[in-house]
Amino acid sequence: KKLFEDSVVKREDLFISSKLWSGNHAPEDVPEGIDTTLEDLQLEYLDLFLIHAPVRTNKGAIRTAENYIPLDVPATWGAMEKLYDSGKARAIGVSNFSCKRMEDLLAIARVTPAVNQVESHPGWQQMKLRELCRSKGVHLSAYSPLGRPGSPAFTGPSFLSNPIVVSIAEKLQRSPAQVALRWGLQVGQSVLPKSINETRIKENFNIFDWSIPEDLMSKFSEIPQIKTLRAEFVVHPQGIYKTVEDFWDGEI
Repeated sequence: KKLFEDSVVKREDLFISSKLWSGNHAPEDVPEGIDTTLEDLQLEYLDLFLIHAPVRTNKGAIRTAENYIPLDVPATWGAMEKLYDSGKARAIGVSNFSCKRMEDLLAIARVTPAVNQVESHPGWQQMKLRELCRSKGVHLSAYSPLGRPGSPAFTGPSFLSNPIVVSIAEKLQRSPAQVALRWGLQVGQSVLPKSINETRIKENFNIFDWSIPEDLMSKFSEIPQIKTLRAEFVVHPQGIYKTVEDFWDGEI
């Protein structure tokens, strides 16, 4: 806020997004979800407000698998639409929605979700979901666009070391990470890499003045597909989701 007041940067030059937490899915709790965020950030509006995940708990409950309760997406989305109408959220969307969940939402939505933010990268390309979103005017935004290298939640091989990615990087004189991010842009996604390393942050920005030739883009279809964020934490024998396949509607 001080930067705005001191004219260091204009609010309209920033794109600020946040997410609705699982304990605020009840329609009467949705306004509190965004109001708390706006108060914390000292803002009057968000550019984008997303339903964090198709996971719901009672308000104040600890987010553990046994505490999840059934979703009521039409009711929650109706409350999100009111935030859009009020101007507190300039755009609304979802995150971690499968094709089935997107189709169900689109069937009842008055305001089409602007964004579906999901895991997507060369090692989990989400082609079916991407095409569905594109056909319905929903932008696909990719979190973990570099996979999850080094994460304790993922112990498999990183696609960044896949020979195809490495070979393309060498031919283009770029890093495997840059190639992965550029791939995301060229298939029509926005990419949301995360790093605290200054060198890598600068490297991640250096993806806009070059492109991957079509003959090399076609090679990405040969990369084995492995979802890194499987969401085992939502699974419980007595819970809403008995398996990860239940949570992702079999799209895993």
